[in-house]
Amino acid sequence: MSNGFVLRPAWTPFTILLTILGFWVFWPLGLAMLAYILWGDRIPEIRRHFNDGTREWSREFRGCESGRRYSRSGNVAFDDYRAKELERLDQERRRLDEERREFEAFVRNLRRARDQEAFDRFMAERKVNRGGPPKA
Repeated sequence: MSNGFVLRPAWTPFTILLTILGFWVFWPLGLAMLAYILWGDRIPEIRRHFNDGTREWSREFRGCESGRRYSRSGNVAFDDYRAKELERLDQERRRLDEERREFEAFVRNLRRARDQEAFDRFMAERKVNRGGPPKA
């Protein structure tokens, strides 16, 4: 006995039969079956992506009431303190994001310089191997 599913996203006789029957009965069923055969193995990935997106969306909009980014606690002093701290953290996050972008640009330039150096070395060695005068 096989451990595999009878209906799995692959070109098996059963899925081919279901696709043909689907097109024969009602063409969208056949099309759906064809899509399942071609992309069915990506369903867990698609589900995970969708769940991550909805989780991020709900986290972003949780507690949004009349334009506030957080729910009120009922204590005005605490709410003011919380708003100031959240703003400070947002500024810190923006500063860190800017530093990350600068570092990525720095690393990109280093890689470009290293690649250029390797290419120049290759071209010089190539000229030497061909018998031509090396370029300084």
